[in-house]
Amino acid sequence: MKKLTTPEKILRAAHKLFDREGPEAVTMRRVAEAVGITPMAIYRHFANREALLKRLSDDSFNATAKQWQTIAQHPDVEQRLLSLLKPQLDYALEHPHLFDHAFLAPRDDARRFPEDFKARRSPTMNVTADIISEAMQQGALRQDDPWDVTMTASALQLGLIALYRAGRFSYDEAGFRQFYFDSMRRLIDGIKT
Repeated sequence: MKKLTTPEKILRAAHKLFDREGPEAVTMRRVAEAVGITPMAIYRHFANREALLKRLSDDSFNATAKQWQTIAQHPDVEQRLLSLLKPQLDYALEHPHLFDHAFLAPRDDARRFPEDFKARRSPTMNVTADIISEAMQQGALRQDDPWDVTMTASALQLGLIALYRAGRFSYDEAGFRQFYFDSMRRLIDGIKT
């Protein structure tokens, strides 16, 4: 088994703290303690705490995009779109701190719509936008701006998840999951040709 480098150990420890307790828990002191190094040693690999958090965020987006590309292999574009719904919901419910930081928390380094997305700076949104664009080219979805449609679908997903996690649904998790999938299917049905 490959031995982890010091930066990999730092990232792994920071990720565990973040996932368990949120971004406030990721301090240089706590990460250093988990790795078994001095807090100052972290600065050899990450300029500051913000750089470490940004790297965690970037790694998370890239890993999610890679997973989505693997999942989204169905020849039918509608089925490819639907296949992305479960992993995003699973991630949001299993890793709420990471999800909030990536999608809901204000951040200086957050991508902005439309410029950053149309410039393909979002690994996750690129996957969805490409499928939506392909569906429009094939005539499966109505012609529109694929990025606008992608953002609309993403906003519905994120909004539903945020409302559920804020206790705005009386559904248990299984009931919410069904409502979430039904809602996204309604959206897709509404933009079909």
